[in-house]
Amino acid sequence: MTRYIGTGEMADLLRREGAEPILRRLVAGLRSDFRRWPDFDLAPRLANHSAGGVIELMPIADARTYSFKFVNGHPGNTRLGKQTVVAFGVLADRATGYPLLVSEMTVLTALRTAATSALAASVLARPGSRSMALIGTGAQAEFQALAFKTVIGIDEIRLFDVDPAAVAKARANLDGCGLRLVCAGSVAEAVAGADIVTTATADKARATILTPDLVEPGQHLNAIGGDCPGKTELHADILRRTRTVVEYEPQTRIEGEIQQMPADYPVAELWRVLRGEASGRVAADDITLFDSVGFALEDFSALHCLRQIAGAGPDLDLIPDVSDPKDLFGSVFLRGAAFERAA
Repeated sequence: MTRYIGTGEMADLLRREGAEPILRRLVAGLRSDFRRWPDFDLAPRLANHSAGGVIELMPIADARTYSFKFVNGHPGNTRLGKQTVVAFGVLADRATGYPLLVSEMTVLTALRTAATSALAASVLARPGSRSMALIGTGAQAEFQALAFKTVIGIDEIRLFDVDPAAVAKARANLDGCGLRLVCAGSVAEAVAGADIVTTATADKARATILTPDLVEPGQHLNAIGGDCPGKTELHADILRRTRTVVEYEPQTRIEGEIQQMPADYPVAELWRVLRGEASGRVAADDITLFDSVGFALEDFSALHCLRQIAGAGPDLDLIPDVSDPKDLFGSVFLRGAAFERAA
């Protein structure tokens, strides 16, 4: 049988364990897996684009297990009362091909994205960073805020969104979490003097959420909203000033902020920075950028972490239970007919 974790169990698990302890475990697992990057069979995700969005499959494997995630990105969904991003994932045993886990990944993706952002900031942001501007307060916002509080020690979050209701939602959800919450009246007001700037907007467009005049020496930029071709958040001139770190360069060249730049634009992959093989921040006044589009290793790590935290539970009747592995037909039709006669 295949372990199944649905949305109800995920919500129960978060309430039972607490978001911050789970984020800490995710960051630890991600750090470990990124540091063993050469152990993985890597490939860019498979994307099917349409006018309204994209549907993607994100596969990866190491010597023992294989995983994939089904995920979409449809910015117009909110006008239909649907979420912009939904996902589910599978973890399988490579030795047999049997699925070990099928899980919801809408919530898990938000958690692992926030954990990855905080992990990158731990090696890219200035030591002692305490304030973060959060531009875009949709579904990802609260997860990002809690991850940066838990991992980096951020104690002030400056919220801005073009939708005041989204800001009010984020403020209400984060109230009582130990953060000083400031509702800014503009992007400029939010980012002025902030140690870290996170952009998490959803429009499928060449947007300029940040312009060069708004970016200050020493800031760390965590750009997570630009994640497919034709979808960016930063003015290209900002990238000419940053030390840029990415997850998987072949994928980010197509989907990230750096799609705006020439092919020889210099970047470092996060795993190399975590292993000390490449530089992230060198000087206090460096402007660092984590150009994050999401990569399959993060899902692999998150699924393993979830399986460990959740333990035993409900299974899916996903694989036929056969007495003779060579007789699939008989196990379905003949045994099924015998059961029907007995009944």
